[in-house]
Amino acid sequence: MPYATTDDGTRLYFKQWGQGRPVVMCHGWPLSADSFDDLSHAIAEAGMCAISYDRRGFGRSDQPSTGYDYNTLAGDLAAVLETTRARDATVLGFSMGGGEVARYMSRYEGSQVKQAILVSSVLPYLLKTDDNPDGVEQSVFDAMTAAVRADRAHFWPDFFKDFFGVGLVAHPVSCEMVQWACAVSMQAGLRPTLACAKAFATTDFRADMAAFTVPTLIIHGTADKTVPIDASSRRAAKGIAHAQFIEYDGAPHGLFASDKDRLIADVLKFLRS
Repeated sequence: MPYATTDDGTRLYFKQWGQGRPVVMCHGWPLSADSFDDLSHAIAEAGMCAISYDRRGFGRSDQPSTGYDYNTLAGDLAAVLETTRARDATVLGFSMGGGEVARYMSRYEGSQVKQAILVSSVLPYLLKTDDNPDGVEQSVFDAMTAAVRADRAHFWPDFFKDFFGVGLVAHPVSCEMVQWACAVSMQAGLRPTLACAKAFATTDFRADMAAFTVPTLIIHGTADKTVPIDASSRRAAKGIAHAQFIEYDGAPHGLFASDKDRLIADVLKFLRS
């Protein structure tokens, strides 16, 4: 299997499908690169190169004890770009992955990046504080952390029902999709799972917004219960100059499955622009 090796020796598994312009994708918590398979296949079929990788601690990548802060994770993205020789790339971050993109843009001055895409992203700052009154209460993250520590196998099914917008009436994805997401999440180590939850909940990316000097597409569902749109993308769209912002009315967090066809169409349109 192909791996990129980071500065601290961590091996990151990656997939590289197709030829042409590179599109490098950072997945969400607590999944893996497999969540991008449908989008990656469409990108490859469109004559471009889809590159997706498992974040450290998740999927088939190594599970070191440390390195789950966004400065290190941005360095991991840099290692993937270097290993795959991705030049003039589009970088796409889903959910937590939006943080890697933002921190990479600021720490590495957007080196080799031609476009950026943020889908259901955590930017610019999720945690409610005195100077961020529209954020999410710390108690919400504390309850999630406690549930994961107590019995994460029990926690995932209800979490992913909200993630994909599954309710008594609404079924935008199959029961099997929810089961798949639960299984993939159990591949991650407990320590990385908890550390990354803390990272995306508490990292302030507001200072990173100015580093988005390339064309940027932002997509978010208005019914997202995992990363509420008012606390995230509606604010990010105001903080990133000349960003194109698309709201999916009534859509949940997991757009790569719940709104797969529309997401693929919008991403491909932007890539071709």
